[in-house]
Amino acid sequence: MNFSIHQASHIGNRKFNQDRVAYAYCKDSLLLVLADGMGGHLHGEMAAAVAIETFVETFGRHAQPRISDPDAFIADTMRYAHERIMRFPHDQEMGGFPGTTCVAVLIQDGIMYWGHAGDSRLYLMRDGAVYARTTDHSMVQRLVDAGSISAEQARVHSQRNQITNCLGGIQDMFYAESGKPIELKSGDVVLLGSDGLWGPFTDRELVESFFSMPVADVLDDLIKIALQREDGRSDNITGVVVRWSEGENTRHAGEPVSHILEIL
Repeated sequence: MNFSIHQASHIGNRKFNQDRVAYAYCKDSLLLVLADGMGGHLHGEMAAAVAIETFVETFGRHAQPRISDPDAFIADTMRYAHERIMRFPHDQEMGGFPGTTCVAVLIQDGIMYWGHAGDSRLYLMRDGAVYARTTDHSMVQRLVDAGSISAEQARVHSQRNQITNCLGGIQDMFYAESGKPIELKSGDVVLLGSDGLWGPFTDRELVESFFSMPVADVLDDLIKIALQREDGRSDNITGVVVRWSEGENTRHAGEPVSHILEIL
């Protein structure tokens, strides 16, 4: 496999960074996963960490050197992470269980498989446009789908942080939505981002950024710009990005290699 990859996170203007992100790969497969924990008093970072660790650990066990059923791997692993979170001690006075969004991608044989819960997003950028993107599980997305507000109004809506699906949180709230597998082309860019990353930008701005510089430079610059645009109100800002190209470095690994971003 030939790809460049970079992940980064910033606490923003919050007291804690509850985002978590990681990638892992072996000879034939590449995993990307990002989670945005919710509820400071409920330790949302714990839920996010469980989601990330569950994916990385499961990938390590089953990518030998490939995943036999990619779609089932994503859906089943997300469900297992949800079940693990729901085993946390339940504090009714504090609101229940911690929760987290989750978005995951598995690339194998040049095909991208993906699934998500919540409003952390996947973008596939190709030929100067957004070729595919997850649809947020959120209140404002429901309003957009109903034609009540525009996509631009959704970006600043008072309910933009209210999600309708997550791992943990409420027992019956979770479901994993799978996307249609897509064959990647050389030059494609795959971005996973928490709402703190994608929220301050239009899709057009994201596309134009990633097709002008190396992905590592772009992601770091986007984080800086997001902080500036939110002007003291920034959420945690986290992303992982891959450029899939014949011109990038060849990645070889006899055994699965994982990189969970250390977030203090």
